[in-house]
Amino acid sequence: MPVTETTGHFTFADWKENPVSPEDAFPRLAHATVVNAFSGGIEAEATVCDYAIAYDTAVTGAFAGMELVTGRVDGRSGAFVLEERGRFESDGTVHCTFEVAEGSGTGELAGLRGSGGFTYRHGETKVPYTFAYEVGRG
Repeated sequence: MPVTETTGHFTFADWKENPVSPEDAFPRLAHATVVNAFSGGIEAEATVCDYAIAYDTAVTGAFAGMELVTGRVDGRSGAFVLEERGRFESDGTVHCTFEVAEGSGTGELAGLRGSGGFTYRHGETKVPYTFAYEVGRG
C-alpha cells in the first residue's frame, strides 16, 4: 500500500490544565485535557487528548500525550489514537511529532499506520499539520 501525504489544520476547542506538582518549583509537572477540532485530510469535530507536561521554566518544557481521533482520514471513517511528543519554547513556539498507536485504527481505518507533526506559533488560531499514512489490513 503506498504512503499518502495529507495536510490540514486544527484548532484548540478546549484546554484545561491542572498542576501536579508545586506551581512555583522547577521542574514542575502538569496535566492537561484538551479537545481539538481537525479539518483537511483528518476530519474530526472533537478529539479527546490527554497530556503530561514537564515545565523546565515558566515558559519552556516538554509534553507527551495520547489523542483519540474519531472521524475521517481522506474520506475513510473510523477512529485511531495518536501518540504525541513535543517541546514548547520561550517564544511561544510548540513543535510536536505524532505517530498512530499500533493497532488503534477501527472501521475503514483498521490497519492505519502513519506519522506527522505540527508547529504552533503563538497567536495562531489555526495550526497547520502534516500526516503521512497508509491503511493496510488490521
